[in-house]
Amino acid sequence: MAVVTFQIWRGDRAAGGFKEYRTEVSEGMVVLDAVHQIQAASANDMAVRWNCKAGKCGSCSAEVNGNPRLMCMTRMNEIPTDQPVTIEPMKAFPLMKDLVTDVSWNFEVKKKIKKFKPRPPDAADGTWRIQQQDVERVQEFRKCIECYLCQDVCHVLREHHLHDEFIGPRFFVYSAALEMHPLDTEDRLADLRHKEGIGYCNITKCCTNVCPEGITITDNAIIPLKERVVDRFYDPVQKLFRIFSG
Repeated sequence: MAVVTFQIWRGDRAAGGFKEYRTEVSEGMVVLDAVHQIQAASANDMAVRWNCKAGKCGSCSAEVNGNPRLMCMTRMNEIPTDQPVTIEPMKAFPLMKDLVTDVSWNFEVKKKIKKFKPRPPDAADGTWRIQQQDVERVQEFRKCIECYLCQDVCHVLREHHLHDEFIGPRFFVYSAALEMHPLDTEDRLADLRHKEGIGYCNITKCCTNVCPEGITITDNAIIPLKERVVDRFYDPVQKLFRIFSG
């Protein structure tokens, strides 16, 4: 057992700063355990969002030593403790209090994306026939727990604050799950280009690197969507076809 120093951001939208705490850390503890220990012993009014403590609800997202992480999945023995461990709220969203941010913007974005629109059934009994490989292609995207760490690390939202023009990696994953579904017939490409700002993404793969579910966001979701947009709106052959077909 060792005593570790933490610097935890305290405050609200008006003002705030880091406050130092010290607590004992034992083998097997995660960052969220230490935060709860500090909260119980010396910071009863500290706001921290959490729920399952099993890495499946996405509630306890924060920045640990400057890295967007799930606090419940970040073990203390994985981070250096010879220097104070800093914990602060996600920077891509408005602060509410202490470690809690207002992520409601994400829910509003999701409402605006065109929903699943299946093709007519293939059989008289109202069922469809699809290939197993087509089913498996979109399964990866369904693992998303909406922790919004990918949104937080994305420079378009984090640094440039283009929330009105860019939906972010989480919702490109959501769009890809719909676009690549073998039964879906809805057309979302114009929205991806004009309203949802897929062109702003410069595929740095920072979103893929922070995903706790291991979703290959950039290669399997964003790049294929970019390719579809390019084929539709920038391919010269497609452009000529549209001109002559009216």
